[in-house]
Amino acid sequence: MGMYIGQGRKARRAFGFDEVAIVPGRTTINPVETDTTWRIRDMEFTVPILAAAMDGVVDVKMAIRMSELGGIGVLNLEGVQTRYPDPGEVLGRIAGATPEEATHLVQELYKPEIQEDLVGKRVQEIKDAGAIAAVSATPIRAQRFGKLAEEAGADIFVVQSTVATIDHISTQYKTLDLQSFIDSMSIPVIVGNCVTYDVTLDLMEAGADAVLVGVGPGAACTTRGVLGIGVPQVTATVDAAAARDFYYKRTGKYVPILTDGGMDTGGDVCKAFVSGSDAVMIGSAMARAKEAPGSGYHWGMSTPHGDLPRGARVKTGTSGTLKEIVLGPARTDDGTQNFVGAIKTCMGSVGAKNIFEFQQAELIIAPSIRSEGKLMQQSQHVGMYR
Repeated sequence: MGMYIGQGRKARRAFGFDEVAIVPGRTTINPVETDTTWRIRDMEFTVPILAAAMDGVVDVKMAIRMSELGGIGVLNLEGVQTRYPDPGEVLGRIAGATPEEATHLVQELYKPEIQEDLVGKRVQEIKDAGAIAAVSATPIRAQRFGKLAEEAGADIFVVQSTVATIDHISTQYKTLDLQSFIDSMSIPVIVGNCVTYDVTLDLMEAGADAVLVGVGPGAACTTRGVLGIGVPQVTATVDAAAARDFYYKRTGKYVPILTDGGMDTGGDVCKAFVSGSDAVMIGSAMARAKEAPGSGYHWGMSTPHGDLPRGARVKTGTSGTLKEIVLGPARTDDGTQNFVGAIKTCMGSVGAKNIFEFQQAELIIAPSIRSEGKLMQQSQHVGMYR
């Protein structure tokens, strides 16, 4: 497989959202009669969307609101929410910074130590509202924060890093035994991020209850530019889905895969599902919500890195309420609102009654799909087509 890129060296072709299109089905279904439910262990969610664990996207109020709408908002346990008792002023400073000073300011504001008592407090604030509490930490802090979150009543714990593997080598710090950690947790554990068949399978064999797919596609992530690593999301999702299906056939355990990042519009989200995803994690689109803590700004998880930041603060603007973005009605015509409506309408167009059938729809390679016949739209909606 692959094509020659030079003498004796082959590379496999990979595809992103802009290069493929979904083929309409032979049968169509009333979108209202489609089912977008997805499951993790014995938990069901009618909205197959997770708001990303980034400080400009999810705070306690945002997590509560996402839960009320039927989805999940993941709170970052290593950001401003656990470094400051009242993070509002800090978030305001980040949003008010100039582009030139933003990364340096974020680095400075993330230097104070995490206050462990705030871990349980944030979880409890979400639970007190009757909402689903999903929280995230990096592998190096997962052992400690996982137990603190679990004791506080968290429903889901996410172990998230730029590149996740079950074998991480270091002589400078103790590495996480992922399988032992998952075994020790009584709540579902989502693990990420990965982009290959083999690593997806490894994470599932270690006991992950769901796997996040995506390295570097997010609007606020600069990993691909800084490090040169990543796999376009369509190919990454297809490969991860193949691992999921193989694992299910072998064990009888179905482990959802969650495409994470790179989706700007409802069309991108639909392509993620047809590529094989069970749910999606979205950052920048959620940062546009009026309720988002970033006040129209969004920054990557690795932005605070002291030596090699791999994230940037980007201006998303504010386009509408979280309800409008997730469930509609859409007030814009660019595909950035009413994601669930887009999913259900696309499911109806391909004849899929549920997410599993949606995953079986046909994809074609179509690099002109977003520009064909759209010259007037391009001139009227600057920046709409990437």
